[in-house]
Amino acid sequence: MLKFLSVLATGTLLLTSAATAGSFNIGRAATPAEVAAWNIDVRPDGQGLPAGRGNVEQGEEIFAERCAVCHGDFAEGVDRWPVLSGGDGTLTSARPVKTIGSYWPYLSTVFDYVNRAMPFGEAQSLKPDEVYAITAFLLYANDLVEDDFELSQENFTSVRLPNEDGFYMDDREESPVFKKRDVCMKDCKADVKITARAQVLDVTPEETKAAEEAAAATEKPEAEVVTAAEPAPAAETAPMPEPVALDDALIKKGAKVFKKCKACHQVGEKAKNKVGPILNDIIGQQAAVVAGFKYSKALKKLNGDGLVWSDENLDVFLTKPKKFVKGTKMTFAGLKKEKDRIALIEFLKSHSQ
Repeated sequence: MLKFLSVLATGTLLLTSAATAGSFNIGRAATPAEVAAWNIDVRPDGQGLPAGRGNVEQGEEIFAERCAVCHGDFAEGVDRWPVLSGGDGTLTSARPVKTIGSYWPYLSTVFDYVNRAMPFGEAQSLKPDEVYAITAFLLYANDLVEDDFELSQENFTSVRLPNEDGFYMDDREESPVFKKRDVCMKDCKADVKITARAQVLDVTPEETKAAEEAAAATEKPEAEVVTAAEPAPAAETAPMPEPVALDDALIKKGAKVFKKCKACHQVGEKAKNKVGPILNDIIGQQAAVVAGFKYSKALKKLNGDGLVWSDENLDVFLTKPKKFVKGTKMTFAGLKKEKDRIALIEFLKSHSQ
């Protein structure tokens, strides 16, 4: 889109220059109003910002109405739509999550893109105050500001995103990440060998595993001898524990927090495994036991260690999943606020009785 705009701008300049040298009777000079309509870019130093202001609370309401259908109520992303929050500490992992909080260098990029191209299908329908409010909410969704924060033209440049220093000028061959490669144009290798594997994505087949499965499929299973087993003595049944009374108000708050989890997890009668396993009966459940879900090696190890999802373990896990389970595929950054974790655990308890 920006390339298209630059071509238009270049064309306008050429036509204007041509008109002064001698008219070709093609087009006309752009009016000041037309130039102003295109000139809406915002730069990292704040140049181009319109007057206005908006706070987190206002932004949450606007985001829920205009943006959440694609990006989720908490900017966690829906289906294949972009994730805008989370991803803290994942940039050096095998599956980095590039969001506003983890990857983007400047807040001006957020404001400019929302102002220029959003909502999808209704570009430039938002007023400046609404764009400020949405931008403030996105900062809050990434735990970069508190819930009473207000963003304005005056304080905009004081907000710095965590990964600003992760970007530098592209100096090509002098860059530390530059690699010179000799591209084969003739007499190339006849055979291709796998030199690296996308193990995290599970898309590169393992030869040994494939060979074992193929061999197992061709072997004829030996006949099994079934013997009648002696009936086991009846075990004494322990009395069922009394159900724990739950806090309805806390469950309601937890249901709101769970919206951060819905992109990957489901609960309820019709719950299914998605990117993450279903979370029914998670309280008191041993780690990595949900049928039909492919767990990471890290969680399988915790299963072998006998980890049980108690209130305490869940609280630590939800604070920072990648710290609690090193090697997990879960990309969620965690819940920094204790009140959110308490409410979410209470909500999960309501689906564990």
